[in-house]
Amino acid sequence: MPTDASGTRLSINKIKESHKILRAALISRVLLLFLIILWRSLLSPYDTSAILNPNCLSSNSDTSSELLIWPKIGSAIEGSIVWDGVYFTRIAQCGYEYEQTYAFFPLLPIFIYIVSRTVFAPLVPIIGYRAVLGLSGYVINNVAFLLSVVYFYRISIILLKDRKTAFRASMLFCFNPASIFYSSVYTESLYSLFSLGGIYHLLSGGNTIAVLLFALSGFTRSNGVLNAGYICFQAMHQAYDAIFQKKRIGLAAMNLIDGALRSLCIFAPFVAFQAYGYHNLCQGIMSDETRPWCKARVPLLYDFLQGHYWGVGFLKYFQLKQLPNFLLASPILSLALCSIAYYVKLRPEFFFSLGFRASSKEKNLAALLSGVNEGLNNAQVSGNISSEVLKESPNLRQRIKMGKEQALSSCLDPVPSEHGKVVPAKSDYASISVLPFVLHLAFMSATAFFVMHVQVATRFLSSSPPLYWFSSYLMAYRSRCAYFIWAYSAAYILLGSLLFSNFYPFT
Repeated sequence: MPTDASGTRLSINKIKESHKILRAALISRVLLLFLIILWRSLLSPYDTSAILNPNCLSSNSDTSSELLIWPKIGSAIEGSIVWDGVYFTRIAQCGYEYEQTYAFFPLLPIFIYIVSRTVFAPLVPIIGYRAVLGLSGYVINNVAFLLSVVYFYRISIILLKDRKTAFRASMLFCFNPASIFYSSVYTESLYSLFSLGGIYHLLSGGNTIAVLLFALSGFTRSNGVLNAGYICFQAMHQAYDAIFQKKRIGLAAMNLIDGALRSLCIFAPFVAFQAYGYHNLCQGIMSDETRPWCKARVPLLYDFLQGHYWGVGFLKYFQLKQLPNFLLASPILSLALCSIAYYVKLRPEFFFSLGFRASSKEKNLAALLSGVNEGLNNAQVSGNISSEVLKESPNLRQRIKMGKEQALSSCLDPVPSEHGKVVPAKSDYASISVLPFVLHLAFMSATAFFVMHVQVATRFLSSSPPLYWFSSYLMAYRSRCAYFIWAYSAAYILLGSLLFSNFYPFT
């Protein structure tokens, strides 16, 4: 009976915490919606061309010329579709009309088209078709964000094995600095949903579902193909252990082939979309009218569009006039650098060897490599045992309280374990399971700083879990850092909702 009672209490606590996270996520979306309406009503947009909507180039244009019942509401929704949202809405309505529109991947427009033609179709004569497209985009992305928060919380519990740390990290994700993009007609929410969902199912052993979700992330945004790195990381380590631990070369070959096939599936949507663009823009065109990228040995449309229309390229953004944009991106890049450097400080042998120097015991406990949901069970058992011990020992509770105070003063300094290795106090942030996330963040950060328009880094990196895990530990052990982290998030939420919603630069 005691075991059943403790298990029931644990399940109730899990449900309560999940509800709190969902409630926080919902509150954060309502807050963003309120801020968008507030700033739009108080300020005049910098660019008022958002409501302009010329007819589609194709003959099957669906722009409605009928009188609308609530035209002002429709106009307000259309006016809120700004920046990249204009492209996604236009593609959902008219398809890919121009070369530069192929820089925007099709999954979000497809979803917008389907929802506008089904769920919200009755609203077309009331507010207009383009307003319905925008409304569909808003609903899709906000619902996707709520679901992505649930996945983020579950992943954090599995890997960190600490519900409190996972809860803090999830709360930070709910109010992350790029929040405005998760509630706009952008791809951040869908990308996070499919990426985090794929990671969760990969940790839980659902490889097929994981590959499907990763592939959908690659159909949402170009950097979704990087999620194949999690598959490759798992396959390489399984093959390595098969050779050196189990002495089975055949098994190693099967692991590598399986990883390669799954990775190809993740790349397939990206490749298919590039082929679609090549077919539409290069096939059947006179040679003297053919675009230069069509004649390349590997005709990669996306790379050409980024360089030709947006000036993206290695070190191309390193100009004095871009200094304000570097300053705008400096908080997220600094946080990313600190989270990476902290992991390297704790586990340099993991980082520089890509985890191959980890012991077999550590690999067996790694959720990403074992592919089973052991972390959640371990966290449940650990939390259950600790609560029972604390009830029976007031002195132990006092010692733990003193230990926490000492930890605050030590400011998250690493502590040696009984084997002499350096590990973080009360942290699984230094486990090998976290390594692929840190490597992924390192690659994304370098790309954002050296190649992309650097101001995009805030939203480009916003779905990376190590940022929030590291911040969660900082908040637990450095009270001053908690203030700065929340102040940073609040400032960027206010600034982003003010500038972005009124068509001022904040991308």
